[in-house]
Amino acid sequence: MTWRPQYRSSKFRHVFGKAATKEGCYDGVPITCSVQDNNFCAVNPRFLAVITECAGGGAFLVLPIHHTGKVDPQHPRISGHRGNVLDVKWNPFNDYCIASCSEDTTVKVWDIPPHGVLKNLTAAWKELQGHSRRVGLIEWHPTANNILFSTGYDYQVMIWNLDCPEQVIKNPVRTISHHTEVVLSMSFNTEGSLFATTCKDRKVRLIEPRSGNLLQESNCKTHKASKVLFLGNMKMLFTSGTSRYNDRQFALWDQDDLSVPLSQENLDGSSGLIFPFYDPDTHMLYLAGKGDGNMRYYEIRSEKPYIYYLTEYRSNLPQKGMGVMPKRGLDVSACEVFRFYKLVTIKSLIEPLSMIVPRRSESYQEDIYPMTAGNKPALSAEEWLSGIDKGPVLMSLKPGSQVAESYSEMSKGRGNSLDTHRSRSRPGMLQLSYIQDQVGTKDGSEDSGNAEDGRSWTPVSNGEDLALCTPPRTENELRLKFHKQQEEIRRLRELLNQRDVRVKQLELEIKNIKNSQSHQGSL
Repeated sequence: MTWRPQYRSSKFRHVFGKAATKEGCYDGVPITCSVQDNNFCAVNPRFLAVITECAGGGAFLVLPIHHTGKVDPQHPRISGHRGNVLDVKWNPFNDYCIASCSEDTTVKVWDIPPHGVLKNLTAAWKELQGHSRRVGLIEWHPTANNILFSTGYDYQVMIWNLDCPEQVIKNPVRTISHHTEVVLSMSFNTEGSLFATTCKDRKVRLIEPRSGNLLQESNCKTHKASKVLFLGNMKMLFTSGTSRYNDRQFALWDQDDLSVPLSQENLDGSSGLIFPFYDPDTHMLYLAGKGDGNMRYYEIRSEKPYIYYLTEYRSNLPQKGMGVMPKRGLDVSACEVFRFYKLVTIKSLIEPLSMIVPRRSESYQEDIYPMTAGNKPALSAEEWLSGIDKGPVLMSLKPGSQVAESYSEMSKGRGNSLDTHRSRSRPGMLQLSYIQDQVGTKDGSEDSGNAEDGRSWTPVSNGEDLALCTPPRTENELRLKFHKQQEEIRRLRELLNQRDVRVKQLELEIKNIKNSQSHQGSL
């Protein structure tokens, strides 16, 4: 019997991390000094939001995603909270809507103007008042529109329906009271019919959100969980935490049985919290330690041993938190499969970090970009509350495909009633009327008419909104734009040269075939 070495083929064995250059980072950002175990940063294809340090009240910055370089110290902020801001999250179905929670016991939802925050913003679109103590964590529902979850130091998890006319909402649609300590993290399954939590008592709980029923609760003595993630459609949970000897540790759980973990592994003896991030499209898991500079990544499989170590990204810049770009904002031409935004407090720096699959071809790689969750909700808030469950609406990342601008404009065409102030602040009519004023062409008026019909579409190239490209304001921004343009021109020229060579080869083959046919005919 011959011995065969164990070899596991994988498309992601050689994924590597590529940090942005200094010109591609956000420099001079006064990152918060809060000790809360959150990410303090939220990203979408248009904006980056980061919680900042300030005296009196709480504030956070919202920066256009492509305005990198030195950040103006006097840049306008969103400063409507009376206490420190503890968490911010973008609406997954609206790139101009962000929620924040604070030590002042409130959750606020903000409308961001299409061209960014040009002056200090203090008036929120919605204010949610229900918690009796500070609110430390918020999460949007993954498939239902305008459903928001919040939890605080009163140990309550509250579910809010934002589709109501009141500006101040005092009564949540559901309050869940199964926790005996502070909730540390929340995670939803793919269709949002279940959510899992970790608590300061180190237990993992699986809860049905609409009824509030507690389905399962772990009671493992060898693993104290801090963060939890649903692993897509694999019916497994991932938790990071510590062992009984305070070593950093992770564990995998069967969703239907939380009595004993399927697998658990010790990482090291450091004290920083482990932030887990999961990509359901590639089944890759990333582990970033708070205060660490390195990042480990793994591949998840449905069979034993379930988790396979790939490699590690190393850096000498420690991270305080991490923001993650949605898949629709990635640069597919560079084979980018994940992008982090590292908060480096010691340098007041936000550093983008791209995870790239090395490929020689510059064409679209369909095998590493399957259909992924888009920015259109599968359900309205009323449908979800009535008991309907649906998976996410999928979209393709192939260049040239159109990306829906905003669900609020589309829902107007369907007859859904929304607040008039919110409609004005959405990108449809305001953005297109702005473009019409700037350009002054007939095409602008036609586009505005299309927006009124609720079918506003905006071309997106490599995650960059072409309609929102504002002119550079500094010499550094101008130079960066120039270099990006030169690189794009160079890439297109190389592509044209390759096509010309291919055309000549085909013409030569056709000529050879004709010559051979004529020669055979003469014989």
